[in-house]
Amino acid sequence: MMNKATYLLILSAVFSCLLPNAHPTAGGEPVRIIFDTDMGSDCDDAGALAILHVYADRGLAEILGCIYSSGKVPYGAGVVEAINIYYGRPNIPVGAAHDDKVGDPVDKMGTEKLAKDTAAFGNRIVHNRDAEEMTALNRKLLVRQEDSSVVYLTVGHTKGFHDLLVSKPDHISPLSGHGLVRKKVKRWVAMGALGADNKEGHYRKEWNFHFNGSAPYTKYLVTNCPVPIVYIAAGTEVFTGRSLKTTEPGNIVRTVYRDWLWNVEKKTLDDQRPSWDLIAVYYAVEGLGEYLVGQEDGWLEFDVDKGARWIPGERKNPQTFVSLKPGTNKDLADYLNALLAAHIVTPIDPKGVFKEM
Repeated sequence: MMNKATYLLILSAVFSCLLPNAHPTAGGEPVRIIFDTDMGSDCDDAGALAILHVYADRGLAEILGCIYSSGKVPYGAGVVEAINIYYGRPNIPVGAAHDDKVGDPVDKMGTEKLAKDTAAFGNRIVHNRDAEEMTALNRKLLVRQEDSSVVYLTVGHTKGFHDLLVSKPDHISPLSGHGLVRKKVKRWVAMGALGADNKEGHYRKEWNFHFNGSAPYTKYLVTNCPVPIVYIAAGTEVFTGRSLKTTEPGNIVRTVYRDWLWNVEKKTLDDQRPSWDLIAVYYAVEGLGEYLVGQEDGWLEFDVDKGARWIPGERKNPQTFVSLKPGTNKDLADYLNALLAAHIVTPIDPKGVFKEM
């Protein structure tokens, strides 16, 4: 009879065959990413972090650190660490908001229950305050990197990157946040501005950029960000999650999707979930690829009360609006589902030392 390790290796090989060739940066180095999330509000944050780990498994990405910047539910950082441990990277630094100024006030995925189950997932962070304060960690992460080498990826609300940008010189670096970002960050990739490119020119509000206290921080960033901005406005019609059924029941990402779908919508893994955050990770690592299109001639007009709209034509500062290429919904869903199911778990002991299979 085939043992579980052999079965998982075969399964991974099958899914890997489904994946088109992906490429790291032009110089052959993995894309260096800081991952900023509002883990707990929706299950696609967990899916996004999962596929980022798969990209790292393939040498296409390096996860410098994870930031949980939405403090209303104070257990998101614990789930982030638990996911990192599950994917064999227990030492990725995790920072968190130590306030509750932004974020979904409803714990939709059961982060408190998950974060407190340290026996199952091995995480040491439970409450956000168990993690390092997010701006201090962001500054430390940037100081250690080469110039213009970091992609700051926001798949949740915008306060994390905002607080980094407005930070003052300190013992970590004599540079202000603006100076550090200008020196170290290549681009800011943000999942947001959904629907802002409508033909009617109407303002649109969406979750990450406008709701739960995020709008003033977004306004500041859209106006003052010193590096190129990429808005990822795709994923509503790209459904993923079903492939998690092929993974081990102990997969925390599988648990997150299962619980969120049932708790919020009384649905199952077969019903799946839109892939907004997964597509943001896809772009951060692979660029437009086969499935996305980008508009560079234009800028995002942002109003805290009205919403956002993409103004085509004049380019005030480097901004790119990314949307889904027509007719690619299913193909991109298949690609992302393959990534979700592709990882082979390498067991680790409680001290974080890898064991041989």
